[in-house]
Amino acid sequence: MKLFESIIEKNMVYNGNFLQVRSDKVFLENGCVATREFIEHPGAVCIIAFDEDENLIIVKQYRYPMSQVTYELPAGKIDHDELAIDCAYREFEEETGYKAKKMEYIGQLFMAPAYSTEIIHLYVASQLEKSAQRLDDQEFLIVEKVKLDAALKMIFEDKIPDVKTQVAIFRYMFLNKKAISYLE
Repeated sequence: MKLFESIIEKNMVYNGNFLQVRSDKVFLENGCVATREFIEHPGAVCIIAFDEDENLIIVKQYRYPMSQVTYELPAGKIDHDELAIDCAYREFEEETGYKAKKMEYIGQLFMAPAYSTEIIHLYVASQLEKSAQRLDDQEFLIVEKVKLDAALKMIFEDKIPDVKTQVAIFRYMFLNKKAISYLE
């Protein structure tokens, strides 16, 4: 088994502001033809950071598809031809009002590889300076700060159901050997 699919035909079903929906025909390794419907997404970044008092910086915002307010780490969509690292610096300052002097890459997530091309790049921001929040005209969010243990409690109480936020926090903890103290 080679695990491959060859494109026979590409079909754009919907071309939105930043998302496109495709329904492609593919040739499978067993000789069959199948349809693959998926969303093309430009990619995004998610940033974990702590202030000078070791508070985790999170944002609270209304998410229309979920019809609720969510707690999330600062994040944003990568603009056309923008590098993920540049997006991380830009989005972090725009959303939080903090400028980071350093961004450390800690990995990537395929959000829903069965039906989306979205990849989220995870960063840890450090060496923060207070700046000014510069939200987009259609963006409304509140910056909040919580201790890491409070954020973990929020995750396990389903108050932070956002997957990118959960993975970034857990990955940060594992990489910084903080997970062991929370498991004891």
